[in-house]
Amino acid sequence: MPKPKAIILLSGGLDSSTCAAVAREEGYALLALTVDYNQRHRVELEAARAAAEKYGAERHVVLPLDLSAFGGSSLTADIDVPKGDGAVDDSIVPPTYVPARNTVFLSVALAWAEAAGARDIFIGVNALDYSGYPDCRPDFIAAFEELAAKATRAGIEGDAFRIHTPLLDLDKAGIAKLANRLGVDAGATWTCYDPVPGQTEMLHCGRCDACRLRKKGFEEAALPDPTRYAA
Repeated sequence: MPKPKAIILLSGGLDSSTCAAVAREEGYALLALTVDYNQRHRVELEAARAAAEKYGAERHVVLPLDLSAFGGSSLTADIDVPKGDGAVDDSIVPPTYVPARNTVFLSVALAWAEAAGARDIFIGVNALDYSGYPDCRPDFIAAFEELAAKATRAGIEGDAFRIHTPLLDLDKAGIAKLANRLGVDAGATWTCYDPVPGQTEMLHCGRCDACRLRKKGFEEAALPDPTRYAA
């Protein structure tokens, strides 16, 4: 029997790479989707290509969708990335939030899923150790799944789509442990919001929200952190 197809939103980060490893372990044939939204941390696109190859994606689409035309985020406009002590504050939505990004990404993934005959979509959102983004919450995922049932031909014909969020209830330590169990090459993943040029390669800045949460995860999991940091 052929494997069921699943769309995996693959950014090249630790979370999405771990999500791809989960989908592969669960027996899905992977169709990897990376959105090139003209983000400042474009080094992640190469990490996404490497992850798609590692996890045996049958096809990897890098879709150009320039969200810098809208701006509104320190990842798509000339807005400083918060760094240092106090950078992680879940009580506010930080400037690294890209307006409606996961809504846009899931909508594109839904379009490909319907076209490809897939009914499963994997996304590596996390609602515990995260940066306060509204589109990483369980109620957002539930609402999008309901929308998919009403906005597609497959949905109105009763062939429902499922949005898989295997990391949703894990903290960063839990994600690091899961990645380790699944053999994810964490050192090949990219997390940093504001990369720093090194002598031979780009380095994680070590001070932005994403880097600090990543460090915290490996420390609390008591696992070696293979990330190359500038600070």
